[in-house]
Amino acid sequence: MVINRQALQVPQLGKVQGPTGGKAILSVDFGRTATKACISRTPNSVVFIPSNVAKLDVGQVRAGSFESKPTDPLLDMWLEYQGNGYAVGQLAADFGANLFGGNQAIAKSKVDDALIKVLACAGYFQIKGEFAVVLSLPFYSQEQFEREKSQVISQLKSPHKMVYRGGEETEIQITDVWVMPEGYGSLIWSEAQNSKEFEPELTKLSVAVVDIGHQTTDLLMVDRFRFARAASKSEGIAMSQFYEEIAAKIKGADPQSLYLLEAVHKPEGQRIYRPKGASKPISLDGLVPESRKAFAMKLTEKIIAWLPERVTDVVLTGGGAEFFKDDLEKLLKEAGIKAHFALPPREANALGQYIYAEAQLAMAKNPAVQPAS
Repeated sequence: MVINRQALQVPQLGKVQGPTGGKAILSVDFGRTATKACISRTPNSVVFIPSNVAKLDVGQVRAGSFESKPTDPLLDMWLEYQGNGYAVGQLAADFGANLFGGNQAIAKSKVDDALIKVLACAGYFQIKGEFAVVLSLPFYSQEQFEREKSQVISQLKSPHKMVYRGGEETEIQITDVWVMPEGYGSLIWSEAQNSKEFEPELTKLSVAVVDIGHQTTDLLMVDRFRFARAASKSEGIAMSQFYEEIAAKIKGADPQSLYLLEAVHKPEGQRIYRPKGASKPISLDGLVPESRKAFAMKLTEKIIAWLPERVTDVVLTGGGAEFFKDDLEKLLKEAGIKAHFALPPREANALGQYIYAEAQLAMAKNPAVQPAS
């Protein structure tokens, strides 16, 4: 995967039409905590949908339609597809689905619920007709990435009929699907900003991209924007382990509770959490700071152990990069590595993916433009 810098400057031509003036682009970042999705390159347009998905009887998901006033669609996402009902996000969590999918204790492949999450995003953005999808998957190995890439393209690239939140049956057709390694979109987004913080140009450097997510930390080696697949990998150390460490110190705490996760990320003085069944809430202020410092040290050790010798600059992205920012920057500086932070860190991957898809559609419309290979 090689990106031409000029290709990153495709102008934004509207939210639902896309750069060709007709086809919409849906960019989806399948995080374990939240699915991040957008239909433009505007940072505040990225929506966050909790990653929970529950497969239900159609009657179960339809049961909420009695409500007299419209509800927040991000809290009440459901759809009907091929005779089944699916709750997504907070609604799925209410039905008992965890962040890993369903009620199981270990994570499924991100491919498993990809179609339902994409359909839910299409319904939320009211996309109809033909559109393109760009997404990313963990890069555990070249073989697994290629296998899962083929699987997700096979699932998505075809016509689909669905009913979103009790509306009319809608037919959509996903005509193009692009899949990149998790974290690569953040590099594209960072380079496209043309900010002084990213000078010299990232396209001229050997750069490491470190995407610290919920389930994995993705370690990508990129030489002058060429993805070095043999030197890249995903490690199973990430925010989920940090949440487990915090939960282990609290009686009755669930490390997958959306409310525990929310409390951990709040500023000092606001980190209040009440485990289910507990008579009183507790403050996490006595737990989070020291645990964060110790976990940042473990993360940095993993990063340094992996870093190829030729790397001088690291682009840090993802919710974990934001959470551990100060500690990571200090520790990497001590190792002689210059740290850059993709901004905004949780949205950057989806935004960069969107720019990549813009470039691909522009090239298809005008073959004289050669943005990527």
